[in-house]
Amino acid sequence: MTGGERDRAVAGRLLPWTGADGKPCYLVGDGTGHVSRLADEIEDVQIDMADQLLGHAAELLTERRVTGAELHYLALRLSESLRDVTRVAESRGARLAHRSRP
Repeated sequence: MTGGERDRAVAGRLLPWTGADGKPCYLVGDGTGHVSRLADEIEDVQIDMADQLLGHAAELLTERRVTGAELHYLALRLSESLRDVTRVAESRGARLAHRSRP
């Protein structure tokens, strides 16, 4: 186990937001507290937003008259959304792996 993996294992749940310096935030606890519930709600919002953004992207990309600025803006929002849902997947995957251990 590398130092980073060890730090994540000790730290606990990866939260769906980052600190002011852009570094990941972790929560230590049993997953039943206020911050855990808030994180669950935010993850659900992030997933819903990603789904809506994908729908918007599909509609925008079917249009023939899309400007470069519109495509650039779409790419920025898609990148942000992908980063968010990747963090959600990493967090949920780590929690599943932790629960399946004997």
